[in-house]
Amino acid sequence: MTKKIDPCTLVLFGASGNLSRIKLMPGLFRLDAAGRLPDHMAILSVGRSEVSREAWQADIKSMLDAKFKNGYDAKVFERFIARNHYQANPPADPDAYKKLQATLSDEKTFPQNLAYFLSVRPTDFAPIVAKLAGLGLVDESKYWRRVLIEKPFGTDLASAQALQAELTKYLKESQIYRIDHYLGKSALQNVMLTRFTNTMFEPLWNNEHIDHVQITNNEILGVGERTTFYDATGALRDMVQSHLLQTLALVAMEKPKDLKPESIRAEKIKLLESIRPIPVNELNKHAFRAQYAAGRVCVADGHGENVPGYLEELAKDGVTESVTETYAALKLFIDNPRWKGVPFYVRTAKRMHEGNTAISIRFKKAPMQLAEGQHQNWLTLNIQPRECIKMEIESKIPGLDIATRTLSIDAPQRQPGDETIDSYESLMLNLMEGDPSLYLHISEVEAQWRLVDPVVKAWIADKSPVHQYKAGSRDPGESSVIFESQDQFWRYSIELGGDKH
Repeated sequence: MTKKIDPCTLVLFGASGNLSRIKLMPGLFRLDAAGRLPDHMAILSVGRSEVSREAWQADIKSMLDAKFKNGYDAKVFERFIARNHYQANPPADPDAYKKLQATLSDEKTFPQNLAYFLSVRPTDFAPIVAKLAGLGLVDESKYWRRVLIEKPFGTDLASAQALQAELTKYLKESQIYRIDHYLGKSALQNVMLTRFTNTMFEPLWNNEHIDHVQITNNEILGVGERTTFYDATGALRDMVQSHLLQTLALVAMEKPKDLKPESIRAEKIKLLESIRPIPVNELNKHAFRAQYAAGRVCVADGHGENVPGYLEELAKDGVTESVTETYAALKLFIDNPRWKGVPFYVRTAKRMHEGNTAISIRFKKAPMQLAEGQHQNWLTLNIQPRECIKMEIESKIPGLDIATRTLSIDAPQRQPGDETIDSYESLMLNLMEGDPSLYLHISEVEAQWRLVDPVVKAWIADKSPVHQYKAGSRDPGESSVIFESQDQFWRYSIELGGDKH
């Protein structure tokens, strides 16, 4: 269903950064090519350096050339490039924001509905909003004004609430769009629709039929050049607090009364606030952490590559000790009637044997058990790299004997000819449409930090050596300490029956 977008101006702060060059500009171009941008829509890129409009437009062309190796439509390019303008905003210029105000006051060029995309450091969010507000540039008395803020939103509950307090001096909650780019992924959006548009799933989506749920994000890559950031953050704050808890909310929430943004948000908030706090006095039964050691990983061409361990990478920056986790796994329970007693296992790790993001649901044992060790049914919703839905069921082996084997029903979500949409394209479109359903409400942010904070603090305080796992290996065997029963195991992406080895 296509929504009408008002004439508007997208003001892009941090326009010369990597995110803008690799994702945002190419994404906006694709939206234009698809006919999804309004005719009267301008893009004002804001950067630190003085650059002429012509030079900036030439730079945009180089971004598009790098992204679209097979070329692109010349007419669309002409239309898109005409939308683009540039505004210098040097940090040392005390009048920079007054100059921005003067530029935006040209109503013939810049429609007055304004969407600000802050692709900048988190420490710059509040100062930028304060300066815009001081010049009336977020006032909604005549036109809508929205501000998109990139992750992370705080580094703990206290900092998130402090940032919220600063922003809400000038903005209403309805004006704040906190982006989690995972929520823009088509396969993740499909989770809710898979549940609620299929009669065969929803009646089974409860503690009577489901044994447990696993939500996984594993990467082959290490921390790379991000050692300083990563050592101050860790896997729990980088991935679990945001992406994976949002995924859990979509998997477990109740059916919204309709598909309006406020209805979807309300159910997500309710679910996140229903997650039981992790008991810190029994943390080792509910949480596990580890760091990757030197090992060998599989690279793109199928060959192996020897890679250093996390502590070795830190040593290059002069850091000799660290308890920061590159592997984090949590066991969570949801205190509501639907999910009472069902464990949700959330895990994320770097330098694993495979890169995969998936939701794996294991059902309880079938009413008829023909043999010891008979496989239980699994439903896997794979998010990336392959978007698919996979079911594993038991079926009779043809022949004289009564015996079953596991059949895998694998349905690719993406069919030939389907659009390939980057998550940022979807989210930028939602920003201009005024649809916040895939953005985080402050109540979601607070609930997520409230859950994760005690674990982060306990792990930071515990200076004992962190468990090591070889780069390129599977989950550390010791991580099974968080499982509720001995027959539970980590599920991987492709093995029939969930091979444990």
